[in-house]
Amino acid sequence: MKGRCQGAACIAVAMMVAVALTLSAAPRPGDSEPEPPSNNDYRIGVGDLLNIQVWKETDLTRSVPVRPDGKISFPLLDDIRAAGLTPLELKAVLTEKLKQYLSEPRVTVLVEEVNSYRVYVMGEVLTPGALVLKSKTTLLQAISLAGGFTGYAKRNEITVLRRLARRDERILVSYERILSGKSPEQNLVLEPDDTVVVP
Repeated sequence: MKGRCQGAACIAVAMMVAVALTLSAAPRPGDSEPEPPSNNDYRIGVGDLLNIQVWKETDLTRSVPVRPDGKISFPLLDDIRAAGLTPLELKAVLTEKLKQYLSEPRVTVLVEEVNSYRVYVMGEVLTPGALVLKSKTTLLQAISLAGGFTGYAKRNEITVLRRLARRDERILVSYERILSGKSPEQNLVLEPDDTVVVP
């Protein structure tokens, strides 16, 4: 009998410890999840869908697409340029402009759909063409998404074409040097509209 009581007590203690550990691991009210790493530096682009919320103003809360001219249409404010801004920068613009109509506007800008992060992979890959990306993607990841190299690919003569403000930049990349660890920096994080050419 004594042994049974001790066994039952042990089971009860074990269950209490398990519950305590579960509760300590569970998120508590007020705990905030970390923001995605790209949230603060992501630049809004053409084709993105934005969710704009104005606190206590249901008529002004809506999802709006970024048009080909880089602008969004928003009630009271007509056309606002969004392309090239971060969500926080657009929030500041909208907040300032809405002050003409609201005493203390509280605006939130969320990127609901990322449709502007598009890169192109050409040449000796299995499925060349445009890739619509949803998060930051490296050169090797993009080549993998394009199906990988064909048997004729010159892997050490890859070129990344990048459009800058006043000129186009050509970046030469060696697949072997990336894999060997000699030049890991050549595994670039691709930017929107980059073109990867695999000869």
